Amino acid sequence: MVYPLSQLEERGYDVSKLPYSVRVLVENALRNWDGSTVTDDDLEAVASWRPGRDFAFKPSRVVMQDYTGVPLLVDLAAMRDKVAQMGGDPRSVNPLIQSDLVVDHSVQVDFFGTPQALELNMRREFERNEERYRFLKWSQESFRNLRIVPPGHGIVHQVNLEYLTPVVDVREFKGELTAFPDTLIGTDSHTTMINGAGVLGWGVGGLEAEAVMLGEPYYMPVPEVVGVRLTGEVREGVTPTDVVLFVTERLRKLGVVGKFVEFFGPSLGKLSVQDRATVANMAPEYGSTVGYFPIDEATLAYLRGTARDAWLVEAYARAAGLFYANEPRYSQVVELDLGQVEPSVAGPRNPDERVPLTKAKEVISSLTDSKAGRTVRDGAVAIAAITSCTNTSNPTVVIGAGLLAKRAVELGLKVPPYVKTSLAPGSKAVTEYLRKTGLLSYLEKLGFNVVGYGCTTCIGNAGPLVPEVELDVRESKVDVFAVISGNRNFEGRINPHLRGTFLTSPPLVVAYALAGRMDLDLTSEPLGEAGGKKVYLRDLWPSLEELGKYVAQTMDPELYRQQYADVFEGDANWEALDVRGGLTYDWGESTYVRQPPWLDMEPALDVRGARILLLLGDKVTTDHISPAGPITPDSPAGKYLTSRGVRELNTFGARRGNHEVMWRGGFWNPKLRNFLVEREGGYTRHFPDGEVMSVYDAAVKYASEGVPLVIFAGAQYGSGSSRDWAAKVTRLLGVRAVLAKSFERIHRSNLVAMGVLPVEVQDWRELKLRGDEVVDLDVELKVHGKVRVTLDGSRQFEGRLRVDLPQELEYVKSGNVLRYVLRKLV
Repeated sequence: MVYPLSQLEERGYDVSKLPYSVRVLVENALRNWDGSTVTDDDLEAVASWRPGRDFAFKPSRVVMQDYTGVPLLVDLAAMRDKVAQMGGDPRSVNPLIQSDLVVDHSVQVDFFGTPQALELNMRREFERNEERYRFLKWSQESFRNLRIVPPGHGIVHQVNLEYLTPVVDVREFKGELTAFPDTLIGTDSHTTMINGAGVLGWGVGGLEAEAVMLGEPYYMPVPEVVGVRLTGEVREGVTPTDVVLFVTERLRKLGVVGKFVEFFGPSLGKLSVQDRATVANMAPEYGSTVGYFPIDEATLAYLRGTARDAWLVEAYARAAGLFYANEPRYSQVVELDLGQVEPSVAGPRNPDERVPLTKAKEVISSLTDSKAGRTVRDGAVAIAAITSCTNTSNPTVVIGAGLLAKRAVELGLKVPPYVKTSLAPGSKAVTEYLRKTGLLSYLEKLGFNVVGYGCTTCIGNAGPLVPEVELDVRESKVDVFAVISGNRNFEGRINPHLRGTFLTSPPLVVAYALAGRMDLDLTSEPLGEAGGKKVYLRDLWPSLEELGKYVAQTMDPELYRQQYADVFEGDANWEALDVRGGLTYDWGESTYVRQPPWLDMEPALDVRGARILLLLGDKVTTDHISPAGPITPDSPAGKYLTSRGVRELNTFGARRGNHEVMWRGGFWNPKLRNFLVEREGGYTRHFPDGEVMSVYDAAVKYASEGVPLVIFAGAQYGSGSSRDWAAKVTRLLGVRAVLAKSFERIHRSNLVAMGVLPVEVQDWRELKLRGDEVVDLDVELKVHGKVRVTLDGSRQFEGRLRVDLPQELEYVKSGNVLRYVLRKLV
């Protein structure tokens, strides 16, 4: 039994011109995979495509990485305890839909530039994370519908693309085997990478994902869809990374936050699925909910090349009207000529800050002067990392890096010893095809040894700089940089000692590593010398024809079949972990996993006599709000851990299962700019005494005084990762409302899910706030209700409550989404 969209014509709907992503939503509304009913209103909302109308979306899968997945599973374990205490059956707390977690965020680059780097880094990974991994192994054995990919296999989005997704799934529905499109939500922003294979999926907050896992629909408005019409063809020297940086800059300026972006046009077929996945992966960076590519011949070729069923996908997609065959109508159309794309980098602090390679020297030079240390000088490359699923999933740029390394080695070029080099593939398949093509050895000779199968540098697990470089930064104030093939370069994320980080393609990462500095023009200046001759980038760069011959070798079904044969099995370290607990978890005295307080939190909607905890500017990211990087001994979190005898502090990301640590880590980012104080970092001013202290200490002091808190911020508050902890820590700090000029989509929904009120207001700088005001809020508790803001009992202005859906009101009234779900379960 199938439900082709053409059958809807009998009901008066013309879906032939709907965007393909909306057609998938219609299929989802026609028949949910679990057999539950969907109202006619839900079907009408999407089939008639009326943007803004609410409807219930029920994905077939939830996908997680361990940094966001561990706290989610900790919440489920705590919910089991609560249900048991209330006399219920703990087994009622269980994922009801297929949920996959890939452990990919925990490996750090402690060792590099050696053939033993992978083994040594994995050993340190298990030493650091044994408590977390023990909990994950218990979860794997205790919860139904949960699959866990243990450490050492790859990055969640690349594993999802190469193996987990069937694109079209088959399950029993009303007694019959039935095909339907794979749909998913993920607890990581870059879940959108799967859009490159024609699968509709996007990142949500862990709190929302948790509710979906427990049977709640995902409530959302019918989206506007921006169509990006692709024309032209990429030129020699241009990579898929350059394409995505170009797209990111264009769409971020256009403004696509909260919208779907769908790619179509005459040049759609000129992009492989891996190229499309690179573009789709960066959807959070250009701001859209998805960056969707319809199913077509390229999709089928990719499935065949990765040992999956292409016949079923084609048959179903054609029958259901999901196979690309026409150019739909869109809310708005943007023309993008691939021939206009040029080699680029992006930085130094945001992915949409694209800089043509010809102007990179000018930008870098403007950030430095002429300081020099004993080992490096201004402009030096301190980190050069081929990292992140964004690019390591794409053979074109990975093979390109290998070919460039091959020519460099043959000419006798070397990478300076002060550059920390690393190669972190998104899956074992990448290592295998680099080995198969003979290119891995050349990368290794330049120091790009495999350091781990995980996000590493891109997530902030780059590890320390070379000691001599870090000494120069501390003592001589030298400005050094990182160049990475990642998707995020927010301030303080990669390493706190860097002046900035630039995103670029893997071949250019190798090129900059060879040069050892970024303040040069790679298009016209030599990057080194060999045999007394100057060597230029053009001497090393492979042609598109050469690339094509090598890339063809990577699409080998047997290679992928072998690499994924044991994907759910761990190594000896994983197998040796002992599991504690049965139906409920034995929490013990772990400093990594603790029973959280969310289920006992009452609603906190009364905002009277509040103080301003922080005055923040534009583009405050979730990295600023809840850092993922190393915990320093002098931080509130570091002091808490050391007071308990902990020596290995690890990272905030690794300790997200312990709310005590994360509470103390709120806003503890070295690059945070709070306009209440003159210094950078996680500090604020307590009122009315004006004393400067850490954000955590101020929040504790306000709590002891019985004073509620608010935060004022500028535009795009909460941009970046889909980090539920950015909302959780906001609530823990006692913040009841965040007043901002605008909110990023995922963080807004996360705040609502934790019972914190997001309020859109005029920019606080235009309102001339000082920060010492006493704030009262009169909230009209309804969707997009009015909020009257009163300062010091007299001055008033109005804002808009960004509770966007009726269901979100229920979360707020319950205190948070977890309490709402618990009540339904019990």
